[in-house]
Amino acid sequence: MPSRIIRMLSLGGAFLVTAIIATPSQAMPSFARQVGKACSTCHFQHYPTLNEYGRDFKASGYTDMGKQRTVKGKDLSLPEVLNLSVFTKVRYLKDNGADVAGTPTRASGEWNVPDELSLLSGGRIAENVGYLLELQLANASAATVAGFKMPFMFKAGETKLGVIPYTTDALGAAYGFELLATGAVRNSKVMESRVESSAQQYINTATPAVGVAFVATNPMYFANFSKWSPNHGASANGLSSRSPTSNYLRAAFTPTVGDWELAAGFQSWSGTSDQVDSTNIAKAFQTKAFSIDAQAQGTIGNLPLGVYFASASAPGTPVGEVANLFNANPNKSRATTLTGELGVIPNKLTLMLSHRIANTGAAVNATDNATTFGIRYAYAQNIGLQLEHSTRSKAAGVGRYDGSLTPGDARTILMLSAGF
Repeated sequence: MPSRIIRMLSLGGAFLVTAIIATPSQAMPSFARQVGKACSTCHFQHYPTLNEYGRDFKASGYTDMGKQRTVKGKDLSLPEVLNLSVFTKVRYLKDNGADVAGTPTRASGEWNVPDELSLLSGGRIAENVGYLLELQLANASAATVAGFKMPFMFKAGETKLGVIPYTTDALGAAYGFELLATGAVRNSKVMESRVESSAQQYINTATPAVGVAFVATNPMYFANFSKWSPNHGASANGLSSRSPTSNYLRAAFTPTVGDWELAAGFQSWSGTSDQVDSTNIAKAFQTKAFSIDAQAQGTIGNLPLGVYFASASAPGTPVGEVANLFNANPNKSRATTLTGELGVIPNKLTLMLSHRIANTGAAVNATDNATTFGIRYAYAQNIGLQLEHSTRSKAAGVGRYDGSLTPGDARTILMLSAGF
């Protein structure tokens, strides 16, 4: 292992040891405030992976109440307090490529301070209606509203039926409604290295999206059909986002077997939509891709274990045909990922390992495999310290991390994340 990588891992280890001996904070984000419960009530091992309770809270449209008082009246049921949260990520990235002379790149290290800084609000609007709003604070050139959804969820026996209008700047059609942590939607994944650990993220399904999701969910399954277009309704060109003519279909079986919470499902993207660029010019794209995924969350002995599998593909774009939004290469792109996370100190310290077998769909040198190791320490339930190291390989030994004179084949990420 190169000496600079050893130094980076040593730095990360020292950072984690320092955190382990520090005193945890007790701050809680907005949903925890609304229900009056700890973050671990909803999450398996850590944010953002959900456990059974967390999936039920999300399936209820964020409307469940706890200790907070409610303002009630005829056709009125509001929390007494408007709950807000801040979420932030601070990252250091280091590739092993070589810099262009006079132009520093990630090969000489890159600080993202912050990588993300968001103001979030969410919860109950009415007895069967909730909302989630994300305002981004770190990028003045981007839309202030990064994402918004407003679930209308109603009970029909054990099943909840709902309609969810939504818009997102970069989370894709799956943003409307998703419960698994396989990376089916960009912000619900185990590892920070998303394209290394999630097949769906590898095939570029994380796009702008505006649409309406029609949802059915109960403890045994959930299904989501969305009409959408690859635009963001809150952007400067949002008024010209055209009708949502693309289709997104998601279904998953979610049984519990003994102490294990299991899931298996598929995602299908189809249709053609216009995407409007920053100059208000519309261009037609195919939106075609397919994936299958599965996860298992339980314990081995007394140690929590999560296992996450996904396989996804996107057809290529033959010369002269309408481009596939998810794959501009001429051949089919595809990826299969398997990720595991073991809580070696339950709810405190986890070890993560992911392997990806992939093909870019390019005409030459298309093989694109990766292996990622990670370690995460929960300084508090709402503060995480994470170290990840990825190595990628491609046919003919060409590096896969761009942006430097000699693209590298390894990347190290050191990250602090917090929600409060």
